[in-house]
Amino acid sequence: MENRLRNYFPLIRERKEVLKEIGESSGLQALFRSWMPERQEEFLDFCTGMKGVKILYDSFFKEIMSPEYTPGRLNHFLSLLLGKKVVIRQVLPNEGGRIADENTLLVTDILVEFEDGSLADVEIQKLGYAFPGERSACYAADLLLRQYKRARDKRNREKGKFSYKDIKNVYVIVLFEKSPVEFHSMEKEYLHKSDWRFDTGLELDLLQNFIFITLDIFQKNMENKSIENELEAWLMFYSTQDPERIIELINKYPMFRQMYGDVYEVCRNMEKVMGMFSEELREMDRNTVQYMIDEMQATIDAQAAALEEEKKKHEEEMQELIAAQAAALDKAMKRIEELERKNSSESAE
Repeated sequence: MENRLRNYFPLIRERKEVLKEIGESSGLQALFRSWMPERQEEFLDFCTGMKGVKILYDSFFKEIMSPEYTPGRLNHFLSLLLGKKVVIRQVLPNEGGRIADENTLLVTDILVEFEDGSLADVEIQKLGYAFPGERSACYAADLLLRQYKRARDKRNREKGKFSYKDIKNVYVIVLFEKSPVEFHSMEKEYLHKSDWRFDTGLELDLLQNFIFITLDIFQKNMENKSIENELEAWLMFYSTQDPERIIELINKYPMFRQMYGDVYEVCRNMEKVMGMFSEELREMDRNTVQYMIDEMQATIDAQAAALEEEKKKHEEEMQELIAAQAAALDKAMKRIEELERKNSSESAE
């Protein structure tokens, strides 16, 4: 198979070069052999340009899209997504009163503050989680609470009066590599933005904004279609490993050529890229196990509920049967009493 990506990125190495370097280091060789054969092939494919790198791998995403080192990239993507120009002022730590548990299925979780004080949580989920709505609502509440504390503390330091007007918008932005089942009823839609409305027409800014992007559904919608705009280009960048798509992307939007160049520059540092890939595999294994546990628990809960319902149904049926038998017995007893009274009456005559 012709490696067309090497025509665009001459720094991409051939398979034998990559294997030679791995074989020259006992540590790298041991790490490589610890992977399953299909994972070995996946690694060799993206290192040699036979397939594109999965940009949504946590390490690669943070390397290429870092708001600290290359802020213009994430600024540009978020501006297109939000429909207005945004500039990241700083990256905030995720520690502290984070509501999310430690076993989250999130892979990437970047919290940024815009120049106007708004906060955005950019997240990537490899596996579609069962409750994206409830989960995201908790994340938004976490962002609002963080803003409230910061605004209140700032006013206290300045000896001023706190106002809820000091609290700015918060955005929860989730990119799903494999989307939850709730989204598959809308096969033609891959970009979902919340829009708060009251049935009376009342207009209030409720501050919480949600954007869900289902990249698997996006890919299905893009089959046999060309990239038509910048937002589609970004979503293709995040979701494709197809060399032909990558070539189309960098020809139409040259800014992605530099990003892919950065990816293949990382791939030349064998120790670093193998460490990154190994960490991805550990994370995916952990997430897969957690996902399976959650799915099994959901199945167990559903079965328990069904058994309880069945038990309740049988109890009701039994109670109805006992009630019917009791009514029949009562009716029979009354009939016997009537017959006895009749017999007594006839005997007296």
